[in-house]
Amino acid sequence: MPAKFVSNKDETIPLFKNPVLEYFSHIHPITPVVTFAPAIAYTFYLGFVALSWISLMLFFVLGLLVWTFTEYAIHRWAFHYHPKSEFGKQIHFLIHGIHHDYPRDSTRLVMPVPVSIPLAVMFYFVFHFIFDIYTNALFCGFIFGYVAYDSIHYATHHFPMRSGVAKWLKDYHIRHHFEDDEAAYGVSNPLWDFVFNTVPAYIREKKQKSAIIEPR
Repeated sequence: MPAKFVSNKDETIPLFKNPVLEYFSHIHPITPVVTFAPAIAYTFYLGFVALSWISLMLFFVLGLLVWTFTEYAIHRWAFHYHPKSEFGKQIHFLIHGIHHDYPRDSTRLVMPVPVSIPLAVMFYFVFHFIFDIYTNALFCGFIFGYVAYDSIHYATHHFPMRSGVAKWLKDYHIRHHFEDDEAAYGVSNPLWDFVFNTVPAYIREKKQKSAIIEPR
């Protein structure tokens, strides 16, 4: 049976006593699209000018793949790290714990711009050091992947997604929240869950059942 939400749509709590900090802790889900769409368009243009179509698309896809691993790694090893100190626990709650405690809070699903922009700049210069002329094409795919991830993540919590791949992704992520938060770390896709064997139990069980069915 598909996992279901068990909390109210507008459920949340204040994070800060300071009203300014509290105000900026709420981020509209369209923010990543508005913020990074110009960067995606501009880096795609720069890649188009500097590279052949084949190279442009190859490095765009590579950037997208790099993002999927980054998404998995951050979610698994940073967001689901279990600190022991009280200060560490407070920081963890601010970063990701609140999302698991209040998964229907629609304004704390995406990363705040004061955090996402510096991180994007850091990744750009790391890519530039490694990939040189191919940087813009790769970075374009990487940032496109990030925006897609944020959009899909919001959709899995707040859109019906009743059929096809959309329904599968919604159920996959909701199970992470309500069945096993030590599995299904991929949100926009399950690729690295399969690579690192962190797929949810219901998928492993289906694979095991399929393996024991003998063909006629």
